[in-house]
Amino acid sequence: MDVFGDPWSIVSSESVNEAMYSLAERLFPFPRSLTGDGVRETLAEIKKLLPDLQINEVASGTPAFDWEVPFEWNIRDAYILDESGNKVVDFQDTNLHVMAYSTPVDKTVTRQVLEEHLYSLPEQPDLVPFVQSYYKKRWGFCTAHNQREQLGDGNYRVYIDSTLEPGNMTYAELVLPGTEDSEILLSTYFCHPSMANDNLSGLCVTTYLARWLAEQADRRYTYRILYIPETIGSIYYLSKHLDHLREKTVAGFVLTCCGDERQYSFLPSRDETTLADRVALHVLRHHAPDFEHYSFLERGSDERQYCSPGVDLPVVSVMRSKYHEYPEYHTSGDDLGLISPDGLGGAYDALRKSLATLEQNRVYRCKAKCEPQLGKRGLYPTVSIKGSLAGVQSMINFIAYCDGRKDLVAIAEKIGVPSWDLFDIARRLEEADLIERC
Repeated sequence: MDVFGDPWSIVSSESVNEAMYSLAERLFPFPRSLTGDGVRETLAEIKKLLPDLQINEVASGTPAFDWEVPFEWNIRDAYILDESGNKVVDFQDTNLHVMAYSTPVDKTVTRQVLEEHLYSLPEQPDLVPFVQSYYKKRWGFCTAHNQREQLGDGNYRVYIDSTLEPGNMTYAELVLPGTEDSEILLSTYFCHPSMANDNLSGLCVTTYLARWLAEQADRRYTYRILYIPETIGSIYYLSKHLDHLREKTVAGFVLTCCGDERQYSFLPSRDETTLADRVALHVLRHHAPDFEHYSFLERGSDERQYCSPGVDLPVVSVMRSKYHEYPEYHTSGDDLGLISPDGLGGAYDALRKSLATLEQNRVYRCKAKCEPQLGKRGLYPTVSIKGSLAGVQSMINFIAYCDGRKDLVAIAEKIGVPSWDLFDIARRLEEADLIERC
């Protein structure tokens, strides 16, 4: 039986869960941003697992709708020294200590001037915030608020060894052809440094979903898998491929915040009624019925671009704890201790169930008038006694709604079973020539 038709195949193994977490550990130290060598290092590591991954470079200044590709930023080191030569802030401790896209600086400043370039969170005094200034040149350091308050008067040497100059934006793409040219889009982003749930978890789950998909010899759909910097990456890609994506995309998923064990979250498309919405909601109702259902008004990742007016792709997000909604979001608290192999595995399972459901989702018509005779085909108990129909009730109910109008997801919703419970039933009924695809 093909893997998409086997319900057991959509449950992750402990080894896959551990492999995803191990990948997160390897990627965590790289200084990622919108652009730069940290991105290239990250994608090179992923390419070891996905040899067919195509890594692309786009020149700074390239137009992308109302935007343009920014300068390339690279950073090698940064620190603040007190008058005794002690490093009171050190980039080597965490990438978050430097504002992303900081311009280079090497000078001595007073405590008062330093304050103008420090960022912290008084309400979370032990955490270092993630701060960026992508489109206005400035420099800055980020510290825990408690650390900031301990800085005494006097002079401080501030040093940021960075470059911000014309270069390239790097992104990667993997296309896995199917028997149909209709496509499913998987999109994740890599531009947040030293954060595990909001960034690395999406990269890791996407990579192992891609490995699973690549192993399937009988993919129905073509899969387009993107690793991009958030916002500018999706805007650039859409500016180059919009007509194709609008014609071919049947469903899409933004993969982010896939790693903790607290909850599951769903963010719909702007339309809220697409096939992607229907499938994701159906899967979550059975996979994690206590999931949090957010509004598109609470969007915050690349679904903003994929679902924008004039683009209108059927793209949703299936997450664990949603961005903005967990206390460690965009801080040093979003570290490898926040995610886990089981957390990653749970998101991986939910998304594999969604992709498997899309692969199997078809409209069927029953070829028999009235109820077909299942017994002579070996599909029905030959002895009728109370309770003997329990094992075939889903098959009987499935047949009752094979009317040439409802797809498999709609029938599963109607009869109250997970879609994957119907994969084998549909296959057996097709083999018995009792139903046909419309």
